[in-house]
Amino acid sequence: MKKLSSRAVAAVTNGVLALVLIVVGCVCFFPSAAHVSSGLEERVLRRGTSSDGVSLMFNVYWGTEEVDGILSVLEEYEAQATFFIGGSWADDNADCVRRIAAAGHEIGSHGYFHRDHTTLGYEGNVDEIAHSVQFLSLVTGKPVTLFAPPSGAYDEDTVNAAQSLGLKTILWSKDTVDWRDKDEDTCYLRATKDVSAGEFVLMHPMPHTLAALPRILEFYREQGLRAVTVGENLGLA
Repeated sequence: MKKLSSRAVAAVTNGVLALVLIVVGCVCFFPSAAHVSSGLEERVLRRGTSSDGVSLMFNVYWGTEEVDGILSVLEEYEAQATFFIGGSWADDNADCVRRIAAAGHEIGSHGYFHRDHTTLGYEGNVDEIAHSVQFLSLVTGKPVTLFAPPSGAYDEDTVNAAQSLGLKTILWSKDTVDWRDKDEDTCYLRATKDVSAGEFVLMHPMPHTLAALPRILEFYREQGLRAVTVGENLGLA
């Protein structure tokens, strides 16, 4: 067999090294492709299947007084909502959590300490979510089946951890961004513009959100839409 010249060997070696560098570069610059498994996005639910239902989702880590006001407005309009509650807030406001549950609204987990779940790893995600689920279930006497990651931050470990605890991971189709843009009209517009059945509308217990809520519910009613829990919107309740 004819031996390769040193120049040919060097060329082959350089070619292999170049290929390795390309692969490494792709992993460095596009880490999500290396870490996110196929089908992850399909496991994060952003809207439901109801033919006439819209779900208001309140993420709660503050605003006890506003929560009480929201409950009053929901009762007035015979509307149901889903409250994704942080465990640390629930620990300080157990009576308020009980009032939410007693009014027939759905309670989901929003983690315990409002942490970035993409930094926790699988075991950290399990720990953070499980503690909130255990406390919320203990306070309300009802099972918790839904989880909304704080700030919408999640990765494969987050979704896998939630699933291992029997929870579906929920995000939104419409975001009022009411925590940042403290304006009643802006909140109303974002909750109603081009709204359609199946929507998940994200809110927080803020004074301007509470002020906009009657107008939002009135608009839904005029459009023939019902305010329902996420579970009902997904056909789970």
